[in-house]
Amino acid sequence: VQLQACGGGLVQAGGSLRLSCAASGRTGSSCTMGWFRQAPGKELEFVSAIRRNGGSTSYLDSMKGRFTISRDNAKNTVYLQMSSLKPEDTAVYYCAAGRGSLISSSLRNRHEYDSWGQGTQLTVSS
Repeated sequence: VQLQACGGGLVQAGGSLRLSCAASGRTGSSCTMGWFRQAPGKELEFVSAIRRNGGSTSYLDSMKGRFTISRDNAKNTVYLQMSSLKPEDTAVYYCAAGRGSLISSSLRNRHEYDSWGQGTQLTVSS
């Protein structure tokens, strides 16, 4: 799967932004899709994931209620709607395609994702 993420930018604290990730190649709709992020000097961190049918999602606790992941399988696109953004959300955000449909215990494991987008920068100013 080839992934193309976009939508990052500069936003003020408290603002909102939506990231998109378009998939091509191996049918993206058959995979669990995830978002990860990496802040400067920090490890890659799980953000959210959504199963192929869109009915099951997972979030890191600090994102619950602020971030919403969704997918449009007809468009092979996954979205991450982010609101109430904080300066600590500043990072490069990566979308990733899982090795098929992942089980719950694997959703947050980056090694279970075998295709990655190029990353899109989000900067939240205080």
